[in-house]
This record gives sequence, structure tokens and C-alpha cells, in this order.
Amino acid sequence: MPPFAVKVIRGAFGVAEHVAPRLSGRIAFELFCRTANPNAPSPGEQRAIDQAVRFMAGARRHRLTARSGTVMAFEFRPEPGTLRMGTVLVIHGWRSRTEHMKTLIEAYCAAGYRVIAVDLPGHGLSAGRRLNMALAVDAVRSAGEWFGPFSAVIGHSFGGAVAVNAAVGSVKGIRPLATDRLVLIAAPSSMPAIFEDFGRFLNLGPRSQTAIAAQVERVAGHPLETFVGAEQLARLPIPTLVIHAPDDREVSPDNARAFAAAGDHVRLSWARALGHRRILADPLVAGEAVRFVAGISEPLLAH
Repeated sequence: MPPFAVKVIRGAFGVAEHVAPRLSGRIAFELFCRTANPNAPSPGEQRAIDQAVRFMAGARRHRLTARSGTVMAFEFRPEPGTLRMGTVLVIHGWRSRTEHMKTLIEAYCAAGYRVIAVDLPGHGLSAGRRLNMALAVDAVRSAGEWFGPFSAVIGHSFGGAVAVNAAVGSVKGIRPLATDRLVLIAAPSSMPAIFEDFGRFLNLGPRSQTAIAAQVERVAGHPLETFVGAEQLARLPIPTLVIHAPDDREVSPDNARAFAAAGDHVRLSWARALGHRRILADPLVAGEAVRFVAGISEPLLAH
């Protein structure tokens, strides 16, 4: 977005705080939920799509039904001759898609796992132009009904937050997702903190922020302050692996430390100098994720 447009929008929200904070909060929430045009990928996204053409051609496609409309799920079969190890679910992050999870998916297939990957609403080949936690968890719910239970759920960035919320059953009316383990890669812990950062970017005042929180409770059925992953994991004794890069500039490594403090069932591994997105293409990260789900205790990364 051009700097001038950002300046105008911030000014408008600053005024709205004093004259119409409830309306301001509703508009801000809709802006937050709005996804990019999937038919106009960024150069980085297009490169990932182009590099994964043959990889994606090998997947079986399933059109699932969710609140947001059609959700595309991709089924990747284990490599021939491998010992069948179960099924894992892979969830990409915001402004991402299944193609970005290629290295992880290939590693799990090579280890004998069937992999189900979903394009979240408003992303990849799934329908819609909106995404929030409730819509994401509902999409995962649909995948769970078709392909679950899972040996593990693996999520990157926002997809990691979705994995936690799906497993704990944080969205009203949606049952917890059945999974034996979680793998969270560069995942944020606190949705309240994300909305606070978003509010600062838009120049929202406290009353508008309160109105955003009301919108979250309206769509998810629970207050915004309950969507803190570290606290959710503390109540959910599922073995969990957290992988994070200390130099991640998009999701602070403090999120990983918060997850790790949830209990002894959470293991933290550091992926040095891999940032927020390069971490997905690293073979050691993929190997660590696979070994954890397989129950192999010896780590490949620093702890």
C-alpha cells in the first residue's frame, strides 16, 4: 500500500475513534480478514508455484465444504516401499499456500506418512477473500472429518496458531481436532498481540480496539483474550515441537519461548539464521519435524 494511502487511512481511523468507534472497529476487523487476490500472486508466490508444478501434479485433490465455501485439500501418498506411518495434516501461513510447504510434505512422504495439506480460505485454490481464526479452524475441521484422526498437525506461522486452536477447540461449535502431536514452525502465540500490532498500524484508539475484540467474540464465540496459544497449550498436554529462528523478523522468537513455557510436553528447537520463510525450505528443519512425529528423541537442531 502506498505511504500516502496509509497516511490517509490512519488519519481516518484516528478521527473515527472519537465519532464512531464501533463502526471503526468493525471496518478494521474486515480489513484484517481481507486476503490478497489469489489470482494475482506476488513474485515470490509465483516462483513457489512455478517450482512446485510437478510436485503438485502428484497430489490427489479434494474439494471440501466449509463455512467459507470450497476448501481445497491435497493428498500426498507415501513413497512406494516405505513403512506406512499414519496421516499428518499440514497448514500453511497467511499469504501462503500448499506449494510453500513442499519440503516438509516431501519429508513426511519419504518417511512413510500420508500428508493432507489444505489451502486456507482466501488462499491458493480455496474459495473466498476472507480469513480469520474461526474460518481457518472450520476449514481444518472439514479436513479432520474427511481424513482424521491425525498422527500430527504441522503448521507454519498463522497455520501454527490455527493448529493449536483447532486442537484445543477454541472456536464455539467446532469440536477439538483429533491429533497425537503438534509441530509449530515460526508460529505466533498471542492473537490479542497480533490485533494490538494491527491496531497500532491503523492508528486505532482504545474504543476501536474494544470493538475489534467484540467482532472476534462474535465470529469465534469466545473473548479475544482467550486466544493465547501458550495458555492453550498449557491446558492441552499434547506433545508439541516448536521450531523457530532467532532472527525471525515477522514473528518474534519470544513467541517460541512463550510456547515452550507451557509445560514439559513442549520441546523448543532453534533454527539458526533461517528467518521466517527460509525455515520452510531447510532440510534439517523438515528432518526435525519428521523425527519428532515418529517419536525419535535425538534432535537435529539446537535446543
